[in-house]
Amino acid sequence: MPANDPYTVQLTPSVHAYVQPDGGWCLNNAGFISDGESTLLIDTAATERRALLLRDAVRATGAPPPSTLVNTHHHGDHTYGNQVFTPGATVIGHESCRTEVIAAGHQLHLIWPDTEFGDITITPPDVTYSERLTLRAGGTAVRLLHPGVAHTPGDTVVHLPEHGIVFAGDLIFEGGTPFIPMGSLGGSLRALDLLRSLDAEVVVPGHGPITDPTAYDATERYLRYVAGLAEAGHAKGLTPLETARGADLGEFAALRESERLVGNLHRAFAELDGKPEGSPLDPVAVFADMTAMNGGVPVACHA
Repeated sequence: MPANDPYTVQLTPSVHAYVQPDGGWCLNNAGFISDGESTLLIDTAATERRALLLRDAVRATGAPPPSTLVNTHHHGDHTYGNQVFTPGATVIGHESCRTEVIAAGHQLHLIWPDTEFGDITITPPDVTYSERLTLRAGGTAVRLLHPGVAHTPGDTVVHLPEHGIVFAGDLIFEGGTPFIPMGSLGGSLRALDLLRSLDAEVVVPGHGPITDPTAYDATERYLRYVAGLAEAGHAKGLTPLETARGADLGEFAALRESERLVGNLHRAFAELDGKPEGSPLDPVAVFADMTAMNGGVPVACHA
């Protein structure tokens, strides 16, 4: 199989992860839980074609179509494919996830107008929660936990305590650069404390290969690196772009999408200016600076 083909990993007899290499822009992960009679799906995909491939992958395991779909956050690579599974599935997410899905609309189309997303109908969660919600899927307890504002204002951690598995959404990018412009630097660090408290041995990141709790430490090191850069650059009166261009990435140079550094600095600068966590930034300015960090080459959607 080509190295960039999606693949399914059976984590337990009833739990599967669906991985889309290489985990770059728009290539997210999903997962599902099924006892052969009912199915719960975690996230979808960025394009109609990829969502249909995910549906086929669920079917290939013998699982029935999902009756429940959980979105870990509002970004289109995790929610654009919701329409493929509705109205048969009830979509569940944090209350801010619903608000943000509606507000974002076809945002990915605006960022990447040349991508073939297909016929996308924006499909927000039908059912929302605020802090905690426990579901049952195929006899498995599925805990939905809101970590506070982190990657976005409406993140959900999906914890399977009986199996020691956590679907972390985009709180974790395995092999990729974390991305927090729409959320919070401080909140992302607090979210790592929540993830650690769950004692899960298997971590399914929002992007990249399946990993383990060492990913929390790697993510924390990067976030603290961003915080240090931001404090120094902000104190000197530099812009986020100037700060990023003068930075030595060191151990983080090998991470995918290194241009996200400047986007992350936009969020860190905003918090140093006293703006509330999750307060809107100018997405045009953020993506323009990331494009500039890419040497004028536009940030590319790989879906």
